Amino acid sequence: MVTTQRNCFRDACLIFCAALLHVSVAVAGVAVSLDRPSVDLNESFLLKIVVDSNIDMEPDFTVLDENFYRGQVSQLSNTSIINGQIRRSRTWSIALMAKSTGTQEIPAISIGNETSEPIPIVVNEPTNAPPGEADVFVTSEIDQTDAYVQAQILYRIKVYRAVATRQPALREPTITGVEALVELAGDERTYETVLKGKAYSVVERVLAIFPQESGEIAISPAKFEARILRNGRITGRKVFESGSHTINVLPIPAPPADFPNAAWLPARDVQLSEEWSREPSELEAGEPITRHVTISVLGQIETQIPAIEPPVIDGMNVYADKPELTRRIEAEGIRGIRKDQYALIGVRGGTVEIPELEVPWWNIEAGEWRVARLPARTLRIDAPAEAAVVPPGVPPAASADEADDPQSLSAADGFWIRVSQLLAAAWLLTVLSWWWSSRDRKRETKEPLPPPIYKQQAKFVKAARKAAAAGDKTGVRDAIIAWGRLQWPGNAPRNIGDFASRVTSPLADELQALSAVSYSNAAGEWNGKALGKALRSISVLVADEKATEQQPLPPLMPPGT
Repeated sequence: MVTTQRNCFRDACLIFCAALLHVSVAVAGVAVSLDRPSVDLNESFLLKIVVDSNIDMEPDFTVLDENFYRGQVSQLSNTSIINGQIRRSRTWSIALMAKSTGTQEIPAISIGNETSEPIPIVVNEPTNAPPGEADVFVTSEIDQTDAYVQAQILYRIKVYRAVATRQPALREPTITGVEALVELAGDERTYETVLKGKAYSVVERVLAIFPQESGEIAISPAKFEARILRNGRITGRKVFESGSHTINVLPIPAPPADFPNAAWLPARDVQLSEEWSREPSELEAGEPITRHVTISVLGQIETQIPAIEPPVIDGMNVYADKPELTRRIEAEGIRGIRKDQYALIGVRGGTVEIPELEVPWWNIEAGEWRVARLPARTLRIDAPAEAAVVPPGVPPAASADEADDPQSLSAADGFWIRVSQLLAAAWLLTVLSWWWSSRDRKRETKEPLPPPIYKQQAKFVKAARKAAAAGDKTGVRDAIIAWGRLQWPGNAPRNIGDFASRVTSPLADELQALSAVSYSNAAGEWNGKALGKALRSISVLVADEKATEQQPLPPLMPPGT
């Protein structure tokens, strides 16, 4: 009988563990993204595949072969601790190049039982051409030469390199003229392109410029400085420049006749939406409900979106809360998002009307005023029920006969006296128990546990950043190597160059620069400030050797790096 029970218990545990394993595989979502939505035919782009758990399965990349050339694949395993919870994810990055122009589709990619959603990418005819046979050159462009006050202007810088470079530095341009706000429109991108039969590695950076007054903006050339590696020799530092630009900033036009007090909001697109904390079809007077109103503006940062005034509703009290401001990066620049929320409480039963919400905005492409709208909504408020409710813990009122009967009153009083005595005794026992447990007694001394590895690593990162700011190369090397011993206890890095080969850019580039100047007299060429900035994030690189054996694309860095 005991053996049968043990077998049943074991089988139940196995079934439970199998169910947990099935659930963990089922909830591991697969997300794919592109570094940019539009490319030229001869340009490579980066496809990222992210799984929200650290699994051992690999993506099926063969579905890409019909319309794309596959290049190098890299992997990253990330572990983060947020509010005491450990989160793990795994990311694959693969370089692709389209085989034909037009709108192509990245097909669904499978990892185990999970499949991603297909996403489109626009492939254009090649447009850029190098000046002559230049190995390194810089280009810059703006999306409009005439803009409005506070409207977004996208400024794009591209650095083309057909040879290996050392100690590269991209200097952003100087913007003069009228006052302007400058924001970084997304992360820096790196990809490959082929121009006139020559392979180039391209670094692209996009800035969003918001002029604050009418007049003229002058943008100086962007500069790229680097030492060139040719035939095993490194040249002196060279400077490459892009072209300059001038932008005419137009004044704010008059508001529309229907909205004489309209706030100025220049944009490419404006969307309004609403959400409710629950279904508002059934409400009761005195019962609160929350309404979230979101305005999404393409071509504006979130702080420039005008506030939406709370609606005035007859029959309801409205209480505004603090707005939530966020942003996201799209192909056409920054999309600012402002979410306002209001608590609505009906003061009486009946029907109430929430008025239509209208937000006028200026369409910078069409050059005209437009209005974004949320339709009006009718709510039904039910009057509260007026049934008498006896508060908990209060005995019901005695009847007239009981009130006149002294014996019944005496019995009731005796019952409550006994209850009070029992409660007092319980309280006294609680106090005695607390006193007994809090008496001084010998406690066993315990050895303190060592701090977790991530805290030890954080100490070395802080020391490395401090040493970098002070220009202390030895201090940086010691702290970085100590960090590496904790990260790879069985295969610790031997030097800074070995450490740099195991992490991603920009930290890898800065460590290579430090390694180079450590064995020369060119101490002034090391940028400790840039290294300290790169040390804010350390991403460990796991190279996928199998996926790079057959690689039709040129390497992401030119030969000789």
